[in-house]
Amino acid sequence: MKEWLEKIDNAQSLEALETLRVETLGKKGVLTLEFAKMKDVPNEEKKAFAQNLNQQKAAVTEAIESKKVTLEALELNRKLEAEKIDVTMFNAEHTCGAVHPVMDTMDRIINYFQNLNFSVEEGPLVEDDFHNFEALNLPKYHPARDMQDTFYNKDFTLLRTHTSPVQIRTMLSQSTPIRMIAPGTVFRRDYDITHTPMFHQIEALVVDDADKISFANLKHVLVEFLHHMFGEVDVRFRPSFFPFTEPSAEVDISCVFCGGDGCRVCSHTGWIEILGCGIVDQNVFDAVGYENKSGYAFGLGIERVAMLTHNIGDLRSLFESDLRLLGQFK
Repeated sequence: MKEWLEKIDNAQSLEALETLRVETLGKKGVLTLEFAKMKDVPNEEKKAFAQNLNQQKAAVTEAIESKKVTLEALELNRKLEAEKIDVTMFNAEHTCGAVHPVMDTMDRIINYFQNLNFSVEEGPLVEDDFHNFEALNLPKYHPARDMQDTFYNKDFTLLRTHTSPVQIRTMLSQSTPIRMIAPGTVFRRDYDITHTPMFHQIEALVVDDADKISFANLKHVLVEFLHHMFGEVDVRFRPSFFPFTEPSAEVDISCVFCGGDGCRVCSHTGWIEILGCGIVDQNVFDAVGYENKSGYAFGLGIERVAMLTHNIGDLRSLFESDLRLLGQFK
């Protein structure tokens, strides 16, 4: 046994120590095999035989545990030595982070509307059917629900498909006049070059007495905003349909890439669709208990604006965390 104790004391690594443990105390180890001989030892000698083996086992176990503590401390010191850095060393390379282009675009839009005295409102990402659809004039089985590829949960809740539910919650909790924007994350079951399952929107709502709001107000606000974001582009309003506004319009800007001459980005039309807007439908006001009120609303996708302002060809590249792309926006 003295030979084994010397081997344990001379072990140079935790792996070598584990090998010695198996060779002595393992299922087929030296001491284990000696204990198996107990059945062949005469009865009068068994007590002394067992005591001797137990003493040897205790000595080996103690030696292994003691050596293990020593080797673990040495291993830790080796790792610390290998990983240490000299914080006083001069580093000629200077790198810094930057705001993600999506967040940068969202901040620019929020700052613009805050300067126009719009409040910033927030709401939950997991919504119920009333706030996300019913109160927005989208009753069950309404065909316009097909426009929303929705993620439903087993408890009949859903991931919000737009930030419009924040408008409903704001109207239910506040009195007029209301002048608000609702920036945030939304979710739809869609994924291609211009769509992702998770994206960001900013929607706006203005509500006041019926004689104080008109489509002309909405048009003026949007034209000034689009000039702020894209410079002196042409802006046009096209009649459209949204369940929660009537009348409704799609808003286009002249292509920022070709100046309206026609290119691949604008499908050679010279125009790029940028947002939707309209006068709030009376059914929406009925759902929140408003009477004799008028208002306008509009909404846009942040990623789409970020693509246009930063000249990015594929929306999905905004979410791939490619430092070669993100490093261009410092």
